Parts: sequence; C-alpha cells; structure tokens
Amino acid sequence: MTQDLSEDRGERIAKWLARAGVASRREVEAMLPQERVKLNGTIVAHPATFVTPGDVVQVDGAVVDAPTRTRLFRYHKPDGLMTTHKDPQGRPTVFDRLPPGLPRLISVGRLDLNSEGLLLLTNDGALARRLELPSTGWLRRYRIRVHGEVDPAALARLSRGITVADISYGPIEAVLEARKGSNSWLGVALREGRNREIRRVMAHIGLQVTRLIRIAYGPFQLGTLPRGGVDEVTVKVMREQLPKDP
Repeated sequence: MTQDLSEDRGERIAKWLARAGVASRREVEAMLPQERVKLNGTIVAHPATFVTPGDVVQVDGAVVDAPTRTRLFRYHKPDGLMTTHKDPQGRPTVFDRLPPGLPRLISVGRLDLNSEGLLLLTNDGALARRLELPSTGWLRRYRIRVHGEVDPAALARLSRGITVADISYGPIEAVLEARKGSNSWLGVALREGRNREIRRVMAHIGLQVTRLIRIAYGPFQLGTLPRGGVDEVTVKVMREQLPKDP
C-alpha cells in the first residue's frame, strides 16, 4: 500500500485554517500573496505549506487556535445586519450581535443587509464552502413580500431559468401564497442563491421585493427560532444530514 506522505507532513495551511474557522480554503489562499499568514514566525507564501501539531499559525498577527470538532449553528438573522466580520462603512454585522461564548464562526453563504431568516454558521470553513456549492444540491426556500401586480404565468416561466442583465439564473420555483391589495406573499425556492438573485429576478418581472425571509437551507429549517436566536445542530443530525467530504 502506498503511504500518504501528506499525513507525515501534516495538513495544508489553507485546509487547517478553514477547519479553524478563519475563512474558506479559497479565501485563505487569497490571503497568502498579501503576506497575512505566518507559520512559526515565517510568512507563508505557498499553499503547499503544511501545519503539524505544535506549530504556531498567525493571521494578521493574531495566533489561531488549532481546529476543534466541527460545529454548526442555525441563526435567525434580523434585517439590518451585514453578513460579514467587518464592514468598511461601519454597519452592524451578524457577528457583532451573536451571544458570547460561541467559537469563531463564519457563515454558510450570505443574506444581504435587508434580508432576514435562516443563516447557517459554522467553525469549519471547509464545510461552509461545501454547503454553499450548487453541486451540493440543497434547496434554499424563502417567503417574500412583493409590491406590484403578480402574473402567475411570469412566475411559472421562472422554472425554466432566466437571464437578467446578461446574468443567467437557474430554475426558480415561485408560487403566489397570498394577496392583499398591491402586496403579495410568494413562496420561492432555488438552488444557487446568487447575490441578490431573488430581488433582481423579481424586479425583472415588475415586482419590488419589500421583505425577504429565508425559511430553509437544505434540510435545516428556520422553524420557531426567534429573531437573533442561535441553536446548535446536534452531532447526530450533522452526521445524518451533511454531505460527506469528498
């Protein structure tokens, strides 16, 4: 049997930092040319750098604790919060408002400033990346309130995909759930979830989104989790529901 030499050398720096919850592997690799990462006091310049037990890893001068077991949390994001660790404009972020005592976490995908609902948080950047990929096949479900005249035929056509401003979006399931005057509630489901995808697509068919709530991400539901609430996913549920690391 051929021995895996990488086991003797340790773990690649990007994977190690991703498991430590610093960022995804891709984001860590982007940090390297910026000389933001050090291993035992030396700047890491190449992704094929390996971390072994006892090594000291620093990002932006701060020592990073070794990765612990993977943890996953459901969070009910209120509107008005950025899904980022720091905002150049000084706006409040999800991570500013989390209760104390949690590990360093990163988000699985994002919800924009004015969106609310279910946001998955994890301490494992590699897991976050896997769960974000369309290839995972997970459906994202939303309830949205729109202003304007809803055309059921236009909603039905979204199931074939649509191109808006030269951007092609995949199939979107959209159904009318309730209507009151010029405002309506729609149920929407999609698998990609590109930046502001729902708002842009709805605007393209003449509807203004005035409220957007994510109610499910794959098998995980918002349920009755209160606004600002955090709930840890059990190890048993994680084993049953999470895709295996390829």
